Amino acid sequence: MEQHILAWITEYGYAAIIGLLMLGIVGLPVPDETLLTFTGYLVFRGNLHLPLAFAAALTGSACGITISYLLGRTFGLKLIHRYGRYVRITEDHVEKAHVWFRKAGHWSLTVGYFIPGVRHLTAYAAGMSDLEAPQFALFAYTGAVLWVSAFLSLGYFLGDRWEAVERNVHHYLVYLTLAGIMALAGYWVWRKRRARAR
Repeated sequence: MEQHILAWITEYGYAAIIGLLMLGIVGLPVPDETLLTFTGYLVFRGNLHLPLAFAAALTGSACGITISYLLGRTFGLKLIHRYGRYVRITEDHVEKAHVWFRKAGHWSLTVGYFIPGVRHLTAYAAGMSDLEAPQFALFAYTGAVLWVSAFLSLGYFLGDRWEAVERNVHHYLVYLTLAGIMALAGYWVWRKRRARAR
């Protein structure tokens, strides 16, 4: 699958980058980081122009996360209201999610791009919690710019070594994700104990 995707980028260029990233962000099994790193490598080789490659990658990412947000906003709450009781999701849970997104959840739209599996869910969650469109756009598109810039740069500066290093990037992202989850869990436990002590 990965080789087919890289071949499509080589053959169809910017259009393939837009389409594949859009589908990948929505949730289809597209190796997004590999795609972006390979695109940076093609810029290094002179097969693609940097401004156009960046614009294509940003367009695909922004379109994908916007589609996810709209799907969550349009269908998410309806599905929860209809079937939520079967999986023990109540109106109170929805309201808590909404409050959390207003306070801090929007940052997950920015950081979520860098966490495997999370970027596919944050926009759905934001839509389902009724996060306002301007806030969504600010944090989601900022995240897209940072994510695209990071992995295009990785492919460009690594040059011919991009493939060997890119394989290890996934491992580091997984470790960082686990460390982040453990840190958040520790912080949550600390806050609970502090609240009880008061």
